[in-house]
Amino acid sequence: MTAIRIIKKYPNRRLYDTEISSYITIEDVRQLIVDGESFEVRDAKTGEDLTRQVLLQIITEHEQDGQPMLSTQMLSQLIRFYGDSLQGFMGNYLERSMQMFMDQQQQFRQQMGGLLGQTPWTMLNQLTERNMELWKDFQNNLTGGMGSSSGNSRNQEPRKPR
Repeated sequence: MTAIRIIKKYPNRRLYDTEISSYITIEDVRQLIVDGESFEVRDAKTGEDLTRQVLLQIITEHEQDGQPMLSTQMLSQLIRFYGDSLQGFMGNYLERSMQMFMDQQQQFRQQMGGLLGQTPWTMLNQLTERNMELWKDFQNNLTGGMGSSSGNSRNQEPRKPR
C-alpha cells in the first residue's frame, strides 16, 4: 500500500511537498487532484489536517475565474443546510450524486470510443436523459424513504427497470 503524500503548509502560506522535497503552488496541488494522487495537507507547525481548507481554496479560485460551476442560488441553498438537521445527510447525498455523475461520464467516454453511426450530440442527449431519470429516481427514493410530505413521491408508480 502506498503512503499518502504529505504536503506541509507553512505560516507564510507556502506549500512544501515532502515527496519531491520542493515547494509547490496551489495550482500544483490542483494538478495532483486531477492526476488522482492521494495526499494530505498538514500544518507544518501543529500537524493539523488542512486538506479541506486547501481544497476549498482551489474551488474558490476556480469559481472566481472563467465560467463558475456553482451558481449563487446553489451556494445559497448549500449554506441553508449548515446547522439544519439534514446537514450530515446532505454531504452524503452530494457525494453519491457526484459519484453517479462521474460513473456516467466514464460510461459516456467509453461509448464515444465505440460510436457506430451516432452523432456525439445524439449520444450526449441520450445520456443526459438517462442521467435525469436516474437523478429523479434517486430523489424520489430519497424523499420517499424520509417520509416526504410533498405527496409527489408517494403517488408515483415505481419505475420498471429497463
